[in-house]
Amino acid sequence: MNNAETHQMVISGQGDIQVDVLCAKLKSRFGVETELKPARVAYREKIKGKVEAHGRHKKQSGGSGQFGDVWIRFEPQEEQDDMIFAEEVFGGSVPKNFFPSVEKGLRNAVVKGVLAGYPLVGLKATLYDGSYHPVDSNDMAFQTAARLAYQDGIPKAKPTILEPIGLLKVTIPDENLGDIMSDISSKRRGTVLGMTAEDGMQTVEAEVPMAEMSSYTIDLRSMTQGRGSFTCKFIRYEEAPGNVQQKVIEEAKALAEQE
Repeated sequence: MNNAETHQMVISGQGDIQVDVLCAKLKSRFGVETELKPARVAYREKIKGKVEAHGRHKKQSGGSGQFGDVWIRFEPQEEQDDMIFAEEVFGGSVPKNFFPSVEKGLRNAVVKGVLAGYPLVGLKATLYDGSYHPVDSNDMAFQTAARLAYQDGIPKAKPTILEPIGLLKVTIPDENLGDIMSDISSKRRGTVLGMTAEDGMQTVEAEVPMAEMSSYTIDLRSMTQGRGSFTCKFIRYEEAPGNVQQKVIEEAKALAEQE
């Protein structure tokens, strides 16, 4: 499966042996060499502060030019799925026909955050002032001005990185309970929510950062001698610890240099 967000071709299996067999088939049948790497995590970015930013685009190169000028207020909002765009323009400083251009410029911009290039979520952007030129102002000029305001304001609005959290349900024999609990809390930054026992088996529920789950299939098999099973489903995003954020930013910079 091709992941459009992380730009990786993702393959999965019930264990490392199944994945190795798949890679061998790709080589024998299609002559395709494979290089395996851990799947990248789909992080998000969000601002925690409120800021007012100015974006001004002016270009003159003979004939008609381009001119767009906006003031935009950026602030966080609870909903993380989509950007909220609003306007509080008075006196026609920015004509109404350019409001969609400003919104389009911002929606194109939030696809890439300022810290590590992950999508920016939980944003409210309010256009409240600006100016225009009766001849040189156009759709593209105001899109560009909005993007410049985004690039100016977001770094000043306390941006942070959010990591995906999964609900882990792992079923293991009673004798492995201690090892599993310790692994979840100390190795995977997880929080145990509860346990249920039935017929010599324990089912542990925990919330765990998805970034810590890439090797869990192999690790669980090792800890339980192949008698454990688990499911892990995404439930929400929450702010990542500072050391994790720094690592994500450094990895994003290294990846950008490679590309």
